[in-house]
Amino acid sequence: MRILIVEDDIDLCGIIQDRLKREGYESDVCRSGGDAVYYVGQNAYDLVLLDRMLPELNGTEILKYMRKSNIQAHVIITTALNGVGDRIAGLDAGADDYLVKPYDMDELLARIRAVSRRPAKIEAECLSFEDVSLNLANSTLAGPFGTRELSSREASLMEILMKNPNHVHKRANLIAKVWGPDTGIEDGNLDNYIHFLRRRLKAVNSSVIIKTARGQGYSLEAENSGGKGRAT
Repeated sequence: MRILIVEDDIDLCGIIQDRLKREGYESDVCRSGGDAVYYVGQNAYDLVLLDRMLPELNGTEILKYMRKSNIQAHVIITTALNGVGDRIAGLDAGADDYLVKPYDMDELLARIRAVSRRPAKIEAECLSFEDVSLNLANSTLAGPFGTRELSSREASLMEILMKNPNHVHKRANLIAKVWGPDTGIEDGNLDNYIHFLRRRLKAVNSSVIIKTARGQGYSLEAENSGGKGRAT
């Protein structure tokens, strides 16, 4: 899971980001409303921790922009404003949860786990497509002939492909979701990881393949599907 921290308190940003890293979450930070619009516009995040009071644009305005733009990332508003009206306004604008400062980091992590749950993930923490499955808890890929451990990057990339099989995932979107919108990596890094995943699929004797959509990106498909993925 990749999380965007939108918070103008630099010390608090550091504390949150350090704790998220220790809990296994990838995260990026921005400290103004203007920057937040750019970051959320990349559609690269699963969850946004959104401060209510920010320079340039406030959190409610950013949240309304997200929902109007059909950006479906979960949002937890964090703010010192604790009036009932403030909470109602945030939730009505499209927030999934509302956390009042100062808050305990353990409570924040519990809120993150709560809003990001999906039934399939709760039951098995596993994604499946055709004859291959990905265990999200321990980053292992399983097929007809055994399992293979994946690196964190490999697992993140495979998770994206498996959540939307038979769809062409654009290169820029894959890079933003796995490495972050501001990454300086070259396109060749993505190609390398696709190569690694193809080797993993072959090692477990899966019939699933990662197809290249020339000039666009990659899609996960059954070997004999013959279909063309829809770009996303």
